Amino acid sequence: MSHEGWVPWIDRAIKLVAPHAGEITLRGDTDFTLTGELDRWEAQGIKFIFGMDAHPKVVNLAEALPQEAWKPLERLPRYEMITRPRRKPERVKESIVRFRGYENKVLVGEDIAEIDYQPRKCSRSYRLIIVRKNINVQKGERVLFDEIRYLFYIRNRRDYTGEQIVSLANGRCHQENVIEQLKNGVNAMRMPVDDWLSNWAYLVMTSLAWNLKAWFGLLLPNAQRGAELIKMEFRRFLHAIVLLPAQIVRTGRRVIYRIMSYHSWLKDLFAGWEHLRWFYAT
Repeated sequence: MSHEGWVPWIDRAIKLVAPHAGEITLRGDTDFTLTGELDRWEAQGIKFIFGMDAHPKVVNLAEALPQEAWKPLERLPRYEMITRPRRKPERVKESIVRFRGYENKVLVGEDIAEIDYQPRKCSRSYRLIIVRKNINVQKGERVLFDEIRYLFYIRNRRDYTGEQIVSLANGRCHQENVIEQLKNGVNAMRMPVDDWLSNWAYLVMTSLAWNLKAWFGLLLPNAQRGAELIKMEFRRFLHAIVLLPAQIVRTGRRVIYRIMSYHSWLKDLFAGWEHLRWFYAT
């Protein structure tokens, strides 16, 4: 979603689910942080987590914090590991960068702090999460200098810790991945006709293909495999579930489908089919 003219569309979405306004959390990067709208959303019971630009005012606030205000940022795991952790591959690219003497930036550590902050266009203060990144700028094996960068997140959710807020803010990238899949996976943004109504219909139809993938993943009895399928890129989903070579044999009283190849997703396809057939039979 573009940040230009997005407020009326967000308000329309909020109005659509108005009875559940307290369960809404708006997320966005720095382009979506319109401080003139925060008080209004707060009055409606809407929660929000937005990134903020590192302008001089908030950078000065961060630099003025005492050392005891900071604590190490412990990144929350992206998923729960069930099997044994696999060995990470060797970082070949970084070794080549060092060998050839290119400038390299290495993250040494991250710290987090929280303060109350009132934007200029707001009548009240909100919580400002500050992430401080300590970066070593290297050239070859030499460390040239240390670089400090700050990331800022403003929020009105007080039921989450700072680490959880950072994780939620970064989680918006999943939505950007969905948009990318709609563009290049199901080609929903490649409008084939020349009028608005037909293009809208094409966009809806192609989006249904993406929803079909998510729906099938939710149907799988194996929740772990279902979650993997939901996150799968659409082209891979096509080759794993849809584009299967099969032989169709018509006999006197039945039609036989013979799958002509095998891969690991076939058992999940059959499990989802059996689950769906059982659901409609009952």
